[in-house]
Amino acid sequence: MLDFRGISVHYGHQDVLSDVTFRVNKGDRVGVVGPNGSGKSTLFRIVLGEMSTDRGELVVEGSPRIGFTRQNPEPDSPGETLLEYALRGIPGLSEMESRMHELEDRLGQEGENVGLLRELGDLQTKFEHLGGYDIETRVKVALGGLGFTTEEFAKPFASFSGGWRMRAELSRVLASKPDLLLLDEPSNYLDLPAVDWLQKFLRAYDGTLMLISHDRYLLRTLTSIIVEVDAGTATRYEGDLDWYLREREVRYGHLKAAKENQDHRREQLQRFVDRFRAQATKAAQAQSRQKLIDKIDAERIVLPKRYTNSGRLRLAEPPPSGIEMFRCEDLGFSYEAGESPSPRFVFRDLEFNISRGDKVALIGYNGLGKTTLMRIIAGTRLPTEGKAVLGHNVVVGYLSQEFAETVPPDLTVYRNAKNAWDAHGGGPEKVFRNQLGAFGFDENDVEKPAGVLSGGEKIRLAFLRLFFSAPNFLLLDEPTTHLDLDGRRLLQDALSKYRGTILLVSHDIDFVRAVATSVLEITRSGIRQFPGGYDYYCEKKEEMGRTGVVEPAKPSEPSRNPSEQTLSKKELRQQRAAERAKIAPRVKELKKRVETAEHKIDELQKQLEEVSAELFNPKPTTDFAEANRKVRTLQFEIDRYTADWEEAATELEELSASTQGRDNG
Repeated sequence: MLDFRGISVHYGHQDVLSDVTFRVNKGDRVGVVGPNGSGKSTLFRIVLGEMSTDRGELVVEGSPRIGFTRQNPEPDSPGETLLEYALRGIPGLSEMESRMHELEDRLGQEGENVGLLRELGDLQTKFEHLGGYDIETRVKVALGGLGFTTEEFAKPFASFSGGWRMRAELSRVLASKPDLLLLDEPSNYLDLPAVDWLQKFLRAYDGTLMLISHDRYLLRTLTSIIVEVDAGTATRYEGDLDWYLREREVRYGHLKAAKENQDHRREQLQRFVDRFRAQATKAAQAQSRQKLIDKIDAERIVLPKRYTNSGRLRLAEPPPSGIEMFRCEDLGFSYEAGESPSPRFVFRDLEFNISRGDKVALIGYNGLGKTTLMRIIAGTRLPTEGKAVLGHNVVVGYLSQEFAETVPPDLTVYRNAKNAWDAHGGGPEKVFRNQLGAFGFDENDVEKPAGVLSGGEKIRLAFLRLFFSAPNFLLLDEPTTHLDLDGRRLLQDALSKYRGTILLVSHDIDFVRAVATSVLEITRSGIRQFPGGYDYYCEKKEEMGRTGVVEPAKPSEPSRNPSEQTLSKKELRQQRAAERAKIAPRVKELKKRVETAEHKIDELQKQLEEVSAELFNPKPTTDFAEANRKVRTLQFEIDRYTADWEEAATELEELSASTQGRDNG
């Protein structure tokens, strides 16, 4: 289907891809892996025709329909709904349907017409082949699986924030049933339940799949071939992820040995040239050896980037503490505390405890307050009501998903690390420099602003700071974001060996499965503890589904009022109409609140993206202090409006379910 033949791409003096040759056959399920910035997305851009090559060519056999996710999806018109946007996943399908209706109307008016009948038959066959007759069902299934409620289908697409737009874009692509599906980090915008749904959906996809991902769960369960992009090359491994991980170590061993031989040979030749180039009797021999050196340089073996820049992650031995690390009672949080007589709560009445040595995964849909709960435990935010109590001698180490929240992006690597070092006792400069080196930072890295570091470098800097503070209770909010496969493995190994206590939020199922020994599930109606790991949690959830246990997060089915059984059908209709009329003003008010909150969140998210972009790509005139203040303010406002949206949407959903239940009763 796709034949990459000697493809090279250069950005300025940088070789992004060099003589890349491999093939993707029809029906292949290919995982594309490699360090960040190695050129994986460049391959996709070449397939999509968005980028030309400097050398080589891509041969595309046939005319496959290609499905891919755009990075900044926008509606066709301001009023286009979520459902309408998602239905546009197959180009030309709506026009085809309109033409079919037009032909049917003409046949009804003009009678039998061989030409019109033939055109209609051809269109119907093509429409069916493209899945036009059931695309709406597929779109709704995809939207629901990725976290959208049925009430949101009719909302304007423009009202959704960036993350939810990407979910809609993904649902649109999945439902279009393309021949070739290109997915670039599809799990980045998803919570853990949505990742699980995506995996099940893609398992049933029968086309050709190319998946760029650092998520080992998706790679392991969805792909049977791995293409590694690293050091400008692409290598196809004829096996699944586990086979690739074993085979690449063998290949690296051979590559390393070959490089050592090559370097040794070059050194010998260079010594001869340096020694004899000025001697007339040896000049010809020196010139001959210089040509050999030039040939070696042209065919220089380059080790994969992941081996030369992987760094290390370590955690200090946790200091002793009491058995109870954290306890909360009737815990609640609202962004309107003190501002409103009836504040709207993000969550309420939470009760749970965490004991020494626990490694707990906090699981739940986006918007239910997982990050807010982390901040309360870390002490960066105070609860509105109830108690949040740390245990005896507990030292918290907090790693926020917003890097700037815990590591100042405007400070250099050296200054960030030195501040943490000095704050916890300090010591000789030589010892401090050794610690920098132990975490993979050399003299070329220490003067970089933290905001321009790669994902792996950021996580290493954050953990270096934690190493100096020696915590015994780690709070990790999406720590694997932007980490490649090797970065996630390093983090997973460090946390698995850590003898302290951990509370983590992550959408990486393999990471959660490997690290967590228990699960806290947060829902709209509270929080539940599962004493086993992630697999135990999944088993219990499946058991609840089989036995018909109603999930706490879902509104219970309304029961019929006994008095209704004595009323006539007409009286029942009148009674239900009166009930609907009674709650209509409240429904209208809630809808307005939801729409207002969504609009504000979208606006604030765009502003946050702009400010964050300035922090990570600073200009000489950038005021880092002011930019950081804006980030904190915008994040606070987004959290406040998200809480408002959550409360209004939940009440609206309950009212709708209640009314529908009575109507169906």
